[in-house]
Amino acid sequence: MGQKLIVGISDWKVGRGDDMLVTYALGSCIGTCLYDKASGVAGMSHIMLPDSTAIIDGGRTRMKFADTAIPDMLEKMKLMGASPATIRAKIAGGAVMFQTSNSRFNIGERNIEAVKAVLMKLHIPILAEDVGLNYGRTMTFWAENGAVEISSTIMGKKII
Repeated sequence: MGQKLIVGISDWKVGRGDDMLVTYALGSCIGTCLYDKASGVAGMSHIMLPDSTAIIDGGRTRMKFADTAIPDMLEKMKLMGASPATIRAKIAGGAVMFQTSNSRFNIGERNIEAVKAVLMKLHIPILAEDVGLNYGRTMTFWAENGAVEISSTIMGKKII
């Protein structure tokens, strides 16, 4: 029996085999699942903000940002045997949790754009997504087959 790996806010974890990765409370945050079918290595991040360039501390804060968390997680996956050429992604979250007329404060949309830009830069295709709108999500990811379940109180459950 594999482990249940809980991915907290501003966190990422990597597993394999029959591990299950779960992250809760994706509002404007983005859950990013990376999966290498050939090696069975899987990673999940819970990104809070799009860009780390305004913050300099070099520590745990790197897990908060799309531009640092995804590359760091990818490096850990490579150390476990994953091949960047065969890694695929699934993403969820990026909701608009608070209505505002200033798009600068639409963190959800900015997070979606940032995650997609990082994945494009890393040449990782996105196979499925459940992003935007105005509700929170829980994301469950099975390392054995790359399946991702999205659940919410508003929309129920679905597999992407």
